[in-house]
Amino acid sequence: MIDLLYSPEAWAALLTLTALEIVLGIDNIIFLSVLVSRIPEPQATRARQIGLALALIFRLILLSLLVWLTGLTAPVFTIAEQAFSWRDIILIVGGLFLIAKATHEIHAEVEAREAEHKTSSVQKAFFWVIVQIVIIDLVFSVDSILTAIGMAEHIEIMVAAVLIAMAVMYLSSGPVSRFVAEHPTTKMLALAFLVLIGVALVADGFQFHIPRGYIYFAILFSAAVELFNVLAKRNRSKAL
Repeated sequence: MIDLLYSPEAWAALLTLTALEIVLGIDNIIFLSVLVSRIPEPQATRARQIGLALALIFRLILLSLLVWLTGLTAPVFTIAEQAFSWRDIILIVGGLFLIAKATHEIHAEVEAREAEHKTSSVQKAFFWVIVQIVIIDLVFSVDSILTAIGMAEHIEIMVAAVLIAMAVMYLSSGPVSRFVAEHPTTKMLALAFLVLIGVALVADGFQFHIPRGYIYFAILFSAAVELFNVLAKRNRSKAL
C-alpha cells in the first residue's frame, strides 16, 4: 500500500480510472434524477441518497468478489453461434428495463397523467423508486467494476477510484435533480438519454460495442443546447 503512494504508475491509473468511473456514473445520475422527480421533497432527497449509497455498497461488494466477478464473463450458453455470459445477460436485461422505464415515463409525460401519482400514496411511490434504483444500480455496478478490473491491477486503486467517483456523483446529483425537476423539457431530454443508454447496454450484451464517446458527446451536446434554451427563456421572461 505504501509503495503505491510513491508510484507514478499507480497515480496515473487512479486518475484515469476515477475519470472513467465518473463518466460511467453519468448514466446513474440521469436515471436517479428522472426517478426522484416523481416524488416530492424530502422523499426525493432521501431516495437520491439511498440510491447513491446502494450504488457505492454494490460496487464495494463486487470489488470484494473479484474472482467470482471475472467468472461472469465466461460463456453460459450459445444461441446461433453467439455466446452469452452472465454479464451479457445482466446488460441485456438492464438495458431493456431502462428502455421500458424511459418509454413509460415519456408516455406519461406526453399524456400528462398526473392523477395517478396524486392518488397513489407517497410511501408507495417512494418504495417503488427505491426498487427501481436497486435494479439499475446492480446493472451499472457490474459494468463499472468490470471496466475497473480491466484497467487497474491493485484493488486499493479500484476502491479509491470508486469512492472518489461516488463522492463526485453525490455532490452533482442534487443540482442535476433540482434542475430536471424545475425544467420539464430537460426531463424529456433525460428520458431520451435513458433510451439511448438502454440501447447501448443491450448492444453490449449482444457483444456489439457502441463507443461510449459517441453517446456522451450526444448527451453533452443536447444538454448544452437545452441549457441555452433555458437561459434564453429566462431572459425573455425577465425582459417582459
